[in-house]
Amino acid sequence: MSNDLSLYPQYVIRKQMLKLFGGSFRVYDPQGQLIFFVSMKAFKLKEDIRVYTGEDKQTEVLLIKARSIIDISAAYDVIDSASGNKIGVLKRKGLKSALKDEWIIMDERDQEIGLIQEDSWALALLRRFATNLIPQRYEASIGALPAASYRQNFNPFTFKLQVDFSADVGNRLDRRLGLAAGILLCAIEGRQG
Repeated sequence: MSNDLSLYPQYVIRKQMLKLFGGSFRVYDPQGQLIFFVSMKAFKLKEDIRVYTGEDKQTEVLLIKARSIIDISAAYDVIDSASGNKIGVLKRKGLKSALKDEWIIMDERDQEIGLIQEDSWALALLRRFATNLIPQRYEASIGALPAASYRQNFNPFTFKLQVDFSADVGNRLDRRLGLAAGILLCAIEGRQG
């Protein structure tokens, strides 16, 4: 398995259902091959999400770690596990995300560079207050330019998120940060349903 996140323009993230403790996800390439295994520690006060090159958890490639215990405007540092360097930060937009999900994308110096937004106010409100049968959709932008899309597929038995970087022809969004955003959308926002 390769740990080069820039190889593919699309990924699929699947959440393992019916897991008693912690959480795990699998990340697949466009051909359906497993390329990353994601593990969330159970019973942690702060989110601790680790991305590995395989289910054996031998090689960790990314760490996604919450800065605080409970915070409606939680910030998550995304760290390259091999170098220990921070790649960037993903931060929820507090109370605004209670009605329509929005995340701020920041660089390694905590400077805002982009935004991830849920598709529409009307659909967001329907998802929260009427039915969770409407799949979530998000668009990411760096500056005013599109960088990625995140699309949940409706399936009552499996949480599946399509991640597409095709719109980011200039590679403005670091793929590691973009994939970390998809993992957080599965882990954090996926709990709303």
